[in-house]
Amino acid sequence: QVQLVESGGGLVQAGGSLRLSCAASGRTDNKISMAWFRQAPGKEREFVSAVNWSNGLTYYADSVKGRFTISRDNAGNTVYLQMDSLKPEDTAVYYCSARRGVIIRTTPAGAYDYWGQGTQVTVSS
Repeated sequence: QVQLVESGGGLVQAGGSLRLSCAASGRTDNKISMAWFRQAPGKEREFVSAVNWSNGLTYYADSVKGRFTISRDNAGNTVYLQMDSLKPEDTAVYYCSARRGVIIRTTPAGAYDYWGQGTQVTVSS
């Protein structure tokens, strides 16, 4: 089992920045790919960004490309999401997820094995 704990959410004005963190514990190893999803009220959970364990490739949703940056520490147990130039439409609960194995840009949420509890991000206009 892998446990994921997110932190770093909050309230920010449009144009501001936030940095989310996700710490993995338990049966972690270097073969875990990690991702961020988000869910706004009344909407389905959507992919935001991911990093592949095998080659370090990163993926982004078109809506956040150029504004968000995903990274992970050398041990591979913590993943970060730097969010810049935030917009009101970025308001959502952000979830960290992990999958044993490789992922690609279109790997669906259902393919991820572990999920965090979520952290709220609110961007005011």
